[in-house]
Amino acid sequence: MSTRIVVADDERNITDVCRRYLEREGNTVYVASDGEEALNLWREHQPDLLVLDLMMPKIDGLEVCDTIRQTEDTPIILLTARGEEPDRLLGLTMGADDYMTKPFSPRELVLRVKNILRRTGYRDHEAAALRDGKKDAEQLQDALHFDGLSIYPSERRVEIAGKNVELTAKEFDLLQLLAAYPGKVFSRSQLLNHVWDVAYEGDMTTVTVHVRRLREKIEPNPSDPSWIKTVWGIGYKLDGKGFMP
Repeated sequence: MSTRIVVADDERNITDVCRRYLEREGNTVYVASDGEEALNLWREHQPDLLVLDLMMPKIDGLEVCDTIRQTEDTPIILLTARGEEPDRLLGLTMGADDYMTKPFSPRELVLRVKNILRRTGYRDHEAAALRDGKKDAEQLQDALHFDGLSIYPSERRVEIAGKNVELTAKEFDLLQLLAAYPGKVFSRSQLLNHVWDVAYEGDMTTVTVHVRRLREKIEPNPSDPSWIKTVWGIGYKLDGKGFMP
């Protein structure tokens, strides 16, 4: 099954170029010229990834992103003609996985799409089997448990006290990296380099925003976190005291 991607932008030349480059890689691409059409395509085709312009007619990219995030964690890349930090932070806060500032290279877009889909494992047969409940002991050997927090990398799933927690692709990647090295302190620069691909034009604030969002989802008290600790002046670590191998 080919990867399904929705590209939404009110500039026809941008959607045409994105479609051409993404289809060369074997993807099926659906094009929308406004946010309302993008939402309709998302509901109809259940795509593996969306590329959304920030400023679109009828419904803007942020509102589309927010609507999708209420029920799904489908990866989202935001496109913006404005490079100001507030726009980038608002998009990331609302659940976008990545952003690109216009003008951008279509080859870089293809690279970012590949990297996000590889990390999230969308349409992967093994991941689909796991989601269907077909899992065995070998598939669960890499599970990580931290006294109430359980992380299942093979399934890209997180449980708190036995209940599933919905995370975006970037939030899961960030948590998985910290959990793989309990007690190890990662600087913001290290987290940016490991979790976001090398072509990402982000800054340290990107990491801070994602850590805050992650804490809000998994911590009983985000202002006094039990698991993701801040090491002032350096970065973050996952407290390994409750680690159960």
